[in-house]
Amino acid sequence: MYVLADEAHGTHFYFGDDMPVSAMAAGADLAAVSMHKTGGSLTQSSFLLINDRLSTGHVRQIINLTQTTSGSYLLLTSLDISRRNLALDGKNIFAKVASLANYARAEINKIGGYYAFSSELVNGDSVFDFDRTKLSVHTREIGLAGVEVYDILRDDYNIQIEFGDIGNVLAIISVGDRALALERLVSSLSEIKRLYFRDKTGMFDHEYINPEVVMAPQKAFYSEQHAVPIKTSSGYISGEFVMAYPPGIPILAPGERITAEIIDYISYAKAKGSFLTGTEDMSIENIRIVEE
Repeated sequence: MYVLADEAHGTHFYFGDDMPVSAMAAGADLAAVSMHKTGGSLTQSSFLLINDRLSTGHVRQIINLTQTTSGSYLLLTSLDISRRNLALDGKNIFAKVASLANYARAEINKIGGYYAFSSELVNGDSVFDFDRTKLSVHTREIGLAGVEVYDILRDDYNIQIEFGDIGNVLAIISVGDRALALERLVSSLSEIKRLYFRDKTGMFDHEYINPEVVMAPQKAFYSEQHAVPIKTSSGYISGEFVMAYPPGIPILAPGERITAEIIDYISYAKAKGSFLTGTEDMSIENIRIVEE
């Protein structure tokens, strides 16, 4: 069986000895690399890397079955410019990116209340490695969910970061960032703490609920279903996904038992401003359950 790696955020793994191992170096047969996320190309442009165990012609043939014949030469050109830039100076570029991220991480931790975590979490088990170019910050200690900090940064400070979830925010430092941008982020987080700090009592203290899988997802999804209010759905088997996006990790998946804890989590995520998706009902007031 061939292995295809989703390496959407891993462009820079190929340009530095202190980076996590790249998919191809780890032995993947193919890797989808989103150059537009961390490599500097235009949005929607990416590479498919292929090793020498596969026929390039056959892979192209399969892609042509579904891919448009009217490719964007604007995107192709941006890919080639970015590829050339990284091929010539990629190690220096990402060394600078890592340096900026490390600087911001240290400054944010000096503020207090925030925790910009790093490679100290690596334990060889639950955390195998850490990408130092990603600036992840835990926010719960200042009494704010990550998605609330995300919204404040965007609306009040004109700073658009990657995402916020229930307990964290993530800023991706890329080839286009400068020291001034990081200074603005650090000072904004400091001011947000000063203006919005509140007691964390009542906040969710965990972000993962161990699911009770009752039925295979495919079977549940295609079973006879009907909709009920989420608030009264405890005990039923879900026929749908419920996901907070980003990051898109399911709170609930088809075939899983709905519990009071899951319902509380969904209500909490909605109240904090998380964008929830996956259900037929866009307002996430109702959920389709499997008819048993």
